[in-house]
Amino acid sequence: MSLQQCLDIAIKNNLNVKQSGLIMMQDNIYLKQARENLFPSISGSASRELSQGRGLSPVTNTYVNQSLTSDNYGLSGNMVIFNGLSLQNAIKQASLQYQAGKMDFQAAKDLVTVTIITNYLSILDAEEVLGQSKSQLAVAKENLDHSQVLENNGANKVASDFTDFKGAYAQSQVNLVQAQNSLDAAKLSLFQLMNIPYDRAAKYQSLNVQELGGQYGADADQIYSTALQQLAMVKAATLRRESAEKGVKVAKGQLFPTLSVSGGISTNYSSAGTKSVFIDSVSSAVPGLFINTPSGKQAVYSTSANNATQNISYGDQFKNNYGTYAILSLNIPIFTNHVKKNNVALAKINLLNEQYVEDNIKIQLRQNVEQAYYNMMAAYNRYQSIKAQVDAYGESYRIAKIRLDAGVLTSIDFIIAKNNLDGANLNLISARYDYFIYSKVLDYYQGKLSF
Repeated sequence: MSLQQCLDIAIKNNLNVKQSGLIMMQDNIYLKQARENLFPSISGSASRELSQGRGLSPVTNTYVNQSLTSDNYGLSGNMVIFNGLSLQNAIKQASLQYQAGKMDFQAAKDLVTVTIITNYLSILDAEEVLGQSKSQLAVAKENLDHSQVLENNGANKVASDFTDFKGAYAQSQVNLVQAQNSLDAAKLSLFQLMNIPYDRAAKYQSLNVQELGGQYGADADQIYSTALQQLAMVKAATLRRESAEKGVKVAKGQLFPTLSVSGGISTNYSSAGTKSVFIDSVSSAVPGLFINTPSGKQAVYSTSANNATQNISYGDQFKNNYGTYAILSLNIPIFTNHVKKNNVALAKINLLNEQYVEDNIKIQLRQNVEQAYYNMMAAYNRYQSIKAQVDAYGESYRIAKIRLDAGVLTSIDFIIAKNNLDGANLNLISARYDYFIYSKVLDYYQGKLSF
């Protein structure tokens, strides 16, 4: 497994990263909604009413006693023209919150990345320690076998030489077991971070962890200054504080009058809708009514129309009953039980809290940078000292080996020289990887994590 494969798996499976991604998606939806709140709200309505018995006729607006069927249709809209710029500030607030969510998402991935890299380096460290332990065990076995030959020939310098070498070999076996356990623990930890089942047989690609060429190249103050500008976690805190500032303006905007415009159209139909239809007319004399004429009395005739009642069609009623309205309204908040005033106070408290969160993150960041820088420098200085120690103990071991073979050195003195060299070699490996691990932590703080 390469480091990149481990990173891809860990980021894909990490639940904190997934949750941060979901929160970022939610923030994006909130931002869209804040923008869409500027648009008019439009709604339609349709209803059918069935009534029987005494009721109000929608046609004559008088009470009638009959069975009625009526339909009503409407389309209305409303749009806020001004409300103290509350809607506009809400968009800015949601936008900053969304940007903070993206930074949180990036910070979650960065944290997984630095954790995987340091754990991966710990595995390589443990593998080198295991390799060194195996080499030490081989040397101990060689010394034990040589002492066994001398013991068989009665040529050991002192009686305890053989048992001393036997004990040293046993200690090397213990060291090997401990090194293997450390490696297995580091591997298990990596698989747990990747959130996948542990595979004992997995192999790991080596990285270019060479000799230390020099110091890190930046001091703690420079690293902290860069981290303030580059670290996603700090950016997220700053954006949330800025979002809270807009939240105060949103709450204050609610104290202003709200100017809005609304309008709508409506129509209806009723089964009681009827009309009179002309059929014909009839002329007849009016009884008892005459007019005098030169020729005598003449009867007076009247003409009356014969009409029939006919239901008005659905379509005609739909068109004829059509109506519109438009309203310009001004809502002035005079007294609202201090709800809006308290919302402003709560928004200010939330802003103060976000300021504290931002300040606390910066304080923790400075402390973490200083601690990581101290640990890195300590590992660097330790490495330089141990490197000189390895050279010195290596020469001591070479001389001790010559003297042992010449029979002028006791087994105890030789084992001491070997243990000194073995311990120095293990410490050198540990110091080198400690330096690189803390270097990666400092790279993470500066937003330039790489491998």
